[in-house]
Amino acid sequence: MKKYENQIPTDMRMGLATIFSLLRDALLTRGRLKPATNLAVETFTLADIMTVPNAARVTWFGHSAFLLELENKRLLFDPMLGTRIPWVGEKRYSRKLPLQPEDFPAMDAIILSHDHYDHLDYSSIRKLKDKTHRFIVPKGVGRHLIKWGVAPEKISEHQWYEELLIDGLTLACMPARHFSGRGMFNRNSTLWCSWVIVGSDTRVYFSGDSGYGPHFKEIGEIYGPFDLTMMECGQYDERFLIHMKPEETVRAHLDLRGKLLIPIHWGAFTLAFHLWTDPIERVTKAASEQKVNIATPKIGETVIITSKEIPTSAWWRKEIME
Repeated sequence: MKKYENQIPTDMRMGLATIFSLLRDALLTRGRLKPATNLAVETFTLADIMTVPNAARVTWFGHSAFLLELENKRLLFDPMLGTRIPWVGEKRYSRKLPLQPEDFPAMDAIILSHDHYDHLDYSSIRKLKDKTHRFIVPKGVGRHLIKWGVAPEKISEHQWYEELLIDGLTLACMPARHFSGRGMFNRNSTLWCSWVIVGSDTRVYFSGDSGYGPHFKEIGEIYGPFDLTMMECGQYDERFLIHMKPEETVRAHLDLRGKLLIPIHWGAFTLAFHLWTDPIERVTKAASEQKVNIATPKIGETVIITSKEIPTSAWWRKEIME
């Protein structure tokens, strides 16, 4: 079985000391890492999709799922829209979604960054598979989709640094610093990646899951500057290098030569030993210190990418107060 590797050393082995420290943190932080009440979300309706039809815009659905509307194309990324993460058992913070997967409109493509359960969800794919004629995925991920009923001719798999065209848009499969696998015995058997989306007037970058590394500066030099970066900022752990700490998220955004940053990979599930608001508190603080333009939309709130009016409220603090 082919095994994929990161560009730079990223040790995932766990010794006894690491295992014991993880068990300790699990006991000490139990019940303190999630919202006290059901998290509210904005309702996303089909009528909203038809407003400002020519504007480049993005709608975040919690965690790393988002819909990008660009030059009359609809691209859906990492649509984990299920109520809980299998095996881990983590429930979504909100009881409802901005839009149920069965209610999504037709999309030009569904694009995946890797095969982990919090990014590639069986129930979501089953409900979405007939709403698009194209799935764009890194190498090896297609076999999951085929097993779940997606027609093979709908799927295209890609290596790092490979470009493809979608009706005038250029997409590039680019490196990330992470790992893959959905079981104990298939780690790194499929590729993980980040994505570049280039339109005639707008450039967008999606980090996927990634620790900090030199690939951000490289991608910025090749494809930047970016009008928008969708960057992971949560589920980090000092013991591992597969996710960025929020301060590194801002640093990576600067490496990419980004103009507007939207932090993602938080706000839906607890997958690490930090409070659920720590990622957004730390990333907004770091962005302010670095004078980075950052948007903090509510889950389900649409952001017009090039607008001067972007959402910046600290809405999560209101959730804590309530």
